[in-house]
Amino acid sequence: MPDQALNDARTSPAAVWTKLESLKGDDLIAWRTADVPDRPSPDERKLDDRFPFGWFAVSYSDELAIGEVKAVRYFARDLVVWRGEDGQARVLDAYCRHLGAHMGYGGRVNGNDLECPFHAWQYNENGAVTRIPYARMIPPQAKRDNCVRAWPVVERNGLVWLWYHPDNVAQLFEIDSYSEVGSPGWTAYKKFEWRVFNSIGNMHDNGLDMAHFFYVHRTAAFPESETVIEGHRMRSVARAKLGTPRGEVDGAIVSQNSSPGQGCVRFTGISETLLVSAVTPVERDQLHVRFAFTQPQAEAEGPMGGLARALIRDICKQLDQDKIIWDRQRNEPEPLMCDGDGPVPMARERYAQFLSAEAFERAKGKTRRIETKPRV
Repeated sequence: MPDQALNDARTSPAAVWTKLESLKGDDLIAWRTADVPDRPSPDERKLDDRFPFGWFAVSYSDELAIGEVKAVRYFARDLVVWRGEDGQARVLDAYCRHLGAHMGYGGRVNGNDLECPFHAWQYNENGAVTRIPYARMIPPQAKRDNCVRAWPVVERNGLVWLWYHPDNVAQLFEIDSYSEVGSPGWTAYKKFEWRVFNSIGNMHDNGLDMAHFFYVHRTAAFPESETVIEGHRMRSVARAKLGTPRGEVDGAIVSQNSSPGQGCVRFTGISETLLVSAVTPVERDQLHVRFAFTQPQAEAEGPMGGLARALIRDICKQLDQDKIIWDRQRNEPEPLMCDGDGPVPMARERYAQFLSAEAFERAKGKTRRIETKPRV
């Protein structure tokens, strides 16, 4: 069994905690998105040069106003996001096919179309040119869909999601919906973000790495878990003793994930909380991580409000702790594993289905279940 001196999650320092001791307030917020200039190269770290397909967040819905144009960079390419006068969000590759202007800088919305800042060529949501104000006719090639690559977009759970597939394959599954988001009696999102310098594959492993909860985050006991994978969907329940100012309580963490970039986590035990997580690749070795929390107003704004806020702080602290390791972690294509590692190999098998259409098809209809009761 673990050393009993380590069992109080509030006081027992893990190795990574010392890196965060001096970071508070604005300094901590700045650190979460700052560059890590001394990290090894992606090749040295053996990071995968492929991005998985699926739904990925490019903006919060309330951060994209009608008529607004935003430049973003994801999947190692420049994109432009805008909201037309009809309220619909749209995404194209950023560069105008005319003379290559970046339409995210100085571009404007004209009706529902995007107007290039250089010569006012206008593009619709399908990437076709709809107007050239100084020309008598539009070149036939320019009038075709995907003259500039267009990306399927859906708004759900308070976020703008883009469907990414490297081969431009149409969406293969829908985005999950979470009933708590925007519902009466639940708080507006509390938002947090990080830049993590790693691959999404390594981060995906972490969600089912039960052992690290004890050794990195110092949960009060080594958690037990049950994981079920049905096709592209994964559901995991981890149970552990949680240290609080009022002593240990039984807690549960229920994670649901339909693709590597989109998922949610429900926390019970201290304060009921829904975490909507969105992880979007920026470069081969860089991820944009968004955490959005909502809680019952009666808990978040009532007598239990202090515990509700403390839970959010603790969840974000755990991401901070993981980030210290992730920022310099190497990928191990053939890792040495032990019997206490539980569902990590299954997590890798599940992630692989998002790298090829053939693997995705093979996974359909398959159900796998694993229970983890580590011996430590």
